[in-house]
Amino acid sequence: MSAVDLPLADRDYGDKVAAVEPGGVEFIPLEERHGSPVQLLWTWASPNFEFATVFVGVLGPLFFGLSFAQSAAAIVLGTALGSLTHGYLSSMGPRTGLPQMVAGRSAFGFLGNAVPSVINSVMAGIGWFAVNSVSGALALNTLTGLPSVLCLLVVVAVQVVVAFFGHNLVQLFESYAFPVLAVIFLIAVAVTFAKADLRAPSGGGGIGGFLVLASASFGYAAGWNPYASDYTRYLPPATSRVRVGVFAGLGVLVSCVLLELAGAAAVTIGSFNGDNPTASFTGHLPTVIADLTLLAIALGAVSANVLNIYSGSMAFLALEIRLPTRIRRALVAAVFGVIGFFVAWSGLRDAGAKYENFLLVIAYWVAPWLGVVLTDRFLRRGSFDEGTMTTRSYANWAGPVAFVVAMVVSILLFSDQTLYVGPVAKAHPGIGDVTPVVGFVLAAATYAVLFRPLAQPAPETPKEIALS
Repeated sequence: MSAVDLPLADRDYGDKVAAVEPGGVEFIPLEERHGSPVQLLWTWASPNFEFATVFVGVLGPLFFGLSFAQSAAAIVLGTALGSLTHGYLSSMGPRTGLPQMVAGRSAFGFLGNAVPSVINSVMAGIGWFAVNSVSGALALNTLTGLPSVLCLLVVVAVQVVVAFFGHNLVQLFESYAFPVLAVIFLIAVAVTFAKADLRAPSGGGGIGGFLVLASASFGYAAGWNPYASDYTRYLPPATSRVRVGVFAGLGVLVSCVLLELAGAAAVTIGSFNGDNPTASFTGHLPTVIADLTLLAIALGAVSANVLNIYSGSMAFLALEIRLPTRIRRALVAAVFGVIGFFVAWSGLRDAGAKYENFLLVIAYWVAPWLGVVLTDRFLRRGSFDEGTMTTRSYANWAGPVAFVVAMVVSILLFSDQTLYVGPVAKAHPGIGDVTPVVGFVLAAATYAVLFRPLAQPAPETPKEIALS
């Protein structure tokens, strides 16, 4: 049975919390719609109240040689762009009633959509999961003195349980975590800024360092984009698109900018080292506040990863691999949790360098994906038939071709990482890493050229879904 074709009688989920969300990526029937756009504020703020967010800001002055002012400008620019696209994509959920990667079939076709779906399932369910689990485990290790592997096991276990139950418990968990995380991190941020030397000179990072940090900030914020409508598809279809977009975008923007600026400021205090970055961030805080912050870092990691596991499993199920059970999504989430644990275990050492590389890789694939999806929305004038999302025979090879071409060309020529430096980046080291910018523009342009000759007409269906 196709996940999209799950009988409505087999759902009976609605707004239940103590129940495993059934099925996988099927359309959410109208009688099960519930919630309000304001909930998106904490849905997207809570997972960013964690150390992974702080460390984005650390990268600017510590690795890229930027001053605090330069770092702040790059952080705001990159995060604002990622938050803007996140708000727009979130507004699609109430109208389609489908997860983000399923709605993306309009731009990629059913078979072609396997390419971004596989990448997203690996990046979310395993990659991001591992990154955040490491920061949560290190925080718990610093706080309790327990072995880091045991701390990792505790963090992973909580994440998997919440994600296993699904959408409603995830939303409830984020709502309860939000006030705790917000209060603790606001105190920690205030103390950090009070002790920071915001006028400290730069290390000569220049425009190159600025662009790399802007790319990393964009990658962090836009890393949530492929999940966007996963958490808005249960909202009633008449829900205001503007309110959905504003609350979702603000949740990402405010939390990311606040903590990333705190990370940049913390470096100017002079207490950072690469062995245990979470301990470095809390080293300048009074003992009580430091302990609370470590606890919040662990909680924030869980908040982020319940979304990563949930959406990673949704992206995998968008492939429509046949799993004959009504809890197929829950089972996939559990499997991702197990795999992610072992990947995180391998990343407990040298976490800082690995995280820097990972952030840039996220931007490398998300930017071309956005270029294709947003151009598809523009060319279709904001509206498309549901057949482009739910019909197995629908093909649109313009999307996967543009996506792959843009990724390959931009990475091979412009990448500037510790693992690989492209020829353009080598020849012009001062420009930094502009791979995401090139990937976005190239994907959008290529898709626009190929759309008419390669995209099939929308299949005939009884109703049309407007997404303008």
